[in-house]
Amino acid sequence: MIRLGVNIDHVATLREARGGIMPDVAEAAYIAEKAGADGITIHLREDRRHIQDHDVYLLRKQIKTLLNLEMALSNEIIAIALDVVPEQVTFVPEKREELTTEGGLDVIKESKKIERVLKKFNTANIGVSLFIDPALKQIRHAAKLGVDAVELHTGQYAETEGAKHKNELKRLIRAAECAYECGLHVHAGHGLDYKNIIPICALPHVEELNIGHSIISRAIFTGLSGAVKEMKKLINEQSKK
Repeated sequence: MIRLGVNIDHVATLREARGGIMPDVAEAAYIAEKAGADGITIHLREDRRHIQDHDVYLLRKQIKTLLNLEMALSNEIIAIALDVVPEQVTFVPEKREELTTEGGLDVIKESKKIERVLKKFNTANIGVSLFIDPALKQIRHAAKLGVDAVELHTGQYAETEGAKHKNELKRLIRAAECAYECGLHVHAGHGLDYKNIIPICALPHVEELNIGHSIISRAIFTGLSGAVKEMKKLINEQSKK
């Protein structure tokens, strides 16, 4: 069955809008796990626009499933990750001016830094995934570096329609096949919702989907537990086909 990682960044976004303590990120993680999430994903950004350092440490103690920490290749964030020791880290590109992550990490360009940092995470027994565009060159280079997994960026698939949408899905299929052939675990995420998730569940060899914004948005109307259960049910149903 495909794992569902629930990204709770935007619970923290709402909290930071008022600068208070509500909504409680830890409570959101608890509800998501209880509703069937297979893991909790958070992104500790350099600008701390939503998740804060104390959230990471608190969630590390609380989470019973799997903590996936998204992070830039920043020395400060790397140090925190090595101190917290999540089950998995996902390296992502990061720009201060972006609203959300806009594209995949350039593995070829960042190769030397990834290789150097990877040794530290391997020593700490922390799994490493790279958030990358579904480009075969990037995937093959990721495999050469020796990371555990790649998370295929589904943003272009989610944002397009018609022929472009179909082409992006084909691109993701080829990328998933390539990653598997290279010995990598296959994850996917970004822009996935309750409609476009169905074809993504049919991607070959996909093991994990990380979804945040659509679940938190749905939770406004249905509650977080109901939103997570609905997404998990969709994924399970498609995984059986």
